[in-house]
Amino acid sequence: MRNSHSRRRTWRGAALAVLLVTGTLTAVAPQAQGADARTETPVASTHPADGVAESVVRVKVPLPQSFGARPEACDWLSYLRYRAADGPSRSVDADRILVAQPGILEGAGAFDSVARNTVARAAAQGQHIEFWALDRRSNCLEDHTGIESGDEHTAVDYYYRGREVDGRGFAGFVGNDRLGWLAKLGVEQTVRDEYDLLTAELPDQGLRSRKVLCGGHSLGGVITGYFAAADFDGDPATTADAGENQCAGYFALDTTVSTSLADLSGSIPDDTDLPDVGLGYAAVQAGLDSGLLSRSLSAPVLLNPETMTLLAIAGVGALQDPDTESDLPSYLPSDVDIEATNRFLFSKDTATFLTGSPAVKDFRLTGDAVLGALLDDDSVPLAFLQSSVGFFDGGPITDKNFPAANGSSQPSQLFGVEYKAIPAQPHGPLYTWRDYDRVGAADDPGYRSADGTPFTDASKEVTDIRELARSLAEQPLDFTEQYFPTRLVTDLELAGSPQVKRLLVHPEGLTARPTLTVLAGDGLLAGRIPADLHPVVAAGYQHLDVLTAAPVQNDGRPEPVSTGLAAFARTPQ
Repeated sequence: MRNSHSRRRTWRGAALAVLLVTGTLTAVAPQAQGADARTETPVASTHPADGVAESVVRVKVPLPQSFGARPEACDWLSYLRYRAADGPSRSVDADRILVAQPGILEGAGAFDSVARNTVARAAAQGQHIEFWALDRRSNCLEDHTGIESGDEHTAVDYYYRGREVDGRGFAGFVGNDRLGWLAKLGVEQTVRDEYDLLTAELPDQGLRSRKVLCGGHSLGGVITGYFAAADFDGDPATTADAGENQCAGYFALDTTVSTSLADLSGSIPDDTDLPDVGLGYAAVQAGLDSGLLSRSLSAPVLLNPETMTLLAIAGVGALQDPDTESDLPSYLPSDVDIEATNRFLFSKDTATFLTGSPAVKDFRLTGDAVLGALLDDDSVPLAFLQSSVGFFDGGPITDKNFPAANGSSQPSQLFGVEYKAIPAQPHGPLYTWRDYDRVGAADDPGYRSADGTPFTDASKEVTDIRELARSLAEQPLDFTEQYFPTRLVTDLELAGSPQVKRLLVHPEGLTARPTLTVLAGDGLLAGRIPADLHPVVAAGYQHLDVLTAAPVQNDGRPEPVSTGLAAFARTPQ
């Protein structure tokens, strides 16, 4: 039976005293402005007790007037703050503070597991640290009302059928004509936002340089590189404001701290509406300003606000009814984007994709199996979206040879390294989901590809599907990002232009501090790790697993990413 309920929206709360910050990359230091410019509210979660307290923090940092009209919510910066429940309540009293930038199409909620695991690991070793998961400013455009209902039917009705929740109706997904201000949200403003947030929350520059570790996941490593090389007061001769002097060290999660996108090939699918940067910086910017070019990154299949919302709804369903049959595939409206996405993600071959038969709604799937089909590395054919959360169970399985055939010379940076699988029998058995820690158990059928290759084994499954569902469905700041600024990618692809090169005022900053690099063994850099990097490699991990992996792995050992981060936080910098 469905358990329809509304979770408490505890992240909406009363104002607390703070600093108000303003400015652009050449502005003077921000000044305190009043008691209504910061809120911090506890986050309620069904996560098992781990001794970690979570809150959502919002700080008012208005954009420059040159950005033009935007929603009032977009003049605030947000982050998820994780700390030891029995540790200091004030951030300034923490032993260390890890500050993480999200990757492409990623929100602060994606860091939930790694943040909790890292804080808990450090606390067990006698150190009280904090983990701040930053949310990009553009996430102000998202409406979480349907997800917050805690019911997948209610969420679908809210976002796709115009039905109200608690008297509120969905205003619709935001079109390009209403995203004028997003055309200016590039590298410069993104690193300025991080600086303004740090100086507001931790006004003492000396404390920041001793306690703050700056880093990120995927694109977040590149943003950290630009932050490290930035100058924030317009005077290169004064260095207290330099990015490197806000950090005691850097960390990179399946990325590198650099100013190049070269290490992230595969993180941006080829079918996005990214402009041709061969036009040059001025022409691209003119196209974004005029609206001739899309101001947010999107693609017809999955990578657009309408379909990205489905991931969170699937998370709601997996929490609500994990082990019983889900009707989500058939309950979704008939829509061109949703249909194209379902076909792309759930077709065993090209013929199935072209005909649409059998469709995903022709299979009986539990809530967990629906979520696993959308995000597991043995199912989803997009490397940057993959995590290792277990495998299908309950019925016959066959090879998924679309969009690339298993065993072919497929580009691993785009599709991933694992063979893909799909349920084989429509209108048949109820397909369930075998969680990461049950793969390889005595009752595991050990599914194999047609060529005899095992689809997976225990060493390659690292993420708990229930924790992944919580990160998608329970966080006040999204796991995914619906309106990723196109300008942020075009800036990086035009890194050689004078307009972007000028941001690297202190290039020595990239190597001025100790750096921890943790790579996914089967992630975006699989098989091409730079020889001089000397990273920690998490074997069997996919790109998202460095954020989502369970605290205890199948071999009984502690999770290596959070273990490495906690150790790095203990090391004198």
